[in-house]
Amino acid sequence: MKKLILFATLAFGFSWNSQAQQKEITPAKVGVQYGKKVDNSNAVTVDKLEKSLETSAKFTGKVTGKVVEVCKKKGCYLTLERTGDKEPVMVRFTDYSYFVPTDLIGKNVVLDGYAKVKEATNEITFVADGVLVVK
Repeated sequence: MKKLILFATLAFGFSWNSQAQQKEITPAKVGVQYGKKVDNSNAVTVDKLEKSLETSAKFTGKVTGKVVEVCKKKGCYLTLERTGDKEPVMVRFTDYSYFVPTDLIGKNVVLDGYAKVKEATNEITFVADGVLVVK
């Protein structure tokens, strides 16, 4: 019986803690930052990122683009729009140390981090240290 009570208490504590963290995510407005501090200087577009990855295995720097999807559970990833019918750029966050709100969809952001192309699928993945809402 003691184990059952302990388990229930721990389960409640974990669920309460994750809900508390969820409420702390700042709504997406111009100038809001998530993760490490980012400025919008020298950011390249998603198209220029693609071109850079055609000649190099990895890109390190800043990328700007329009958010088309955010993880609905807790904002643990987002995707950036690409031209044509190409798969969006998948963006995850360094060590999942921060999350973003779902109202980021449709906003333009600047990401700072690194990108690479998955050989088998030709999908671009980006790991962001920080995100800045710019529009």
